[in-house]
Amino acid sequence: MAITEGATKTDSRLIFTYGTLKRGFPNHFLMENLIGAGDVVFVGEYTTVETFPLVCGPYGIPYLINIPGSGNRVRGELYKVNGRGLGPLDDLEGIERGHYERLPVIVAGDGGEKVVAEAYFGHKSFGEGMWKRCGELGFEEFTMEMGEKYEKKEDRPPNNDFLQDIRDFISNGN
Repeated sequence: MAITEGATKTDSRLIFTYGTLKRGFPNHFLMENLIGAGDVVFVGEYTTVETFPLVCGPYGIPYLINIPGSGNRVRGELYKVNGRGLGPLDDLEGIERGHYERLPVIVAGDGGEKVVAEAYFGHKSFGEGMWKRCGELGFEEFTMEMGEKYEKKEDRPPNNDFLQDIRDFISNGN
């Protein structure tokens, strides 16, 4: 599990979720567990202020790509996460394995209030390639219909190399 150096229960960050961590989606169980432990609080529905690509890659996994000015304003959910809650999220998102990067993003609530949060962006080593592979067409929101195509880790081929799967997807669409 990823450890956030110096993190304590009282340290908190705002985390913008746009995919499988949202309510009703396959990985929301983690948020529910962290909410139950007092490590996460749901803040509300928010949208990125800038446009970003949101695409789906192999196994129906959603990726927010760090190319500001491309794509759409992306809808998602905002959570307040303390230091203890951040480690399990970073672990799920593969921060230390080069799957995602947690980067700052400005989001706005329905009332127009803007806050600086962090979001899990597809890693810079493949983000631009993923955007191009998807025809530079993205989504405003990861929907329930898209979520049905998501394959949980335990349902994927055993011993697969996740980053190689991404490279294969980018190079030949598999």
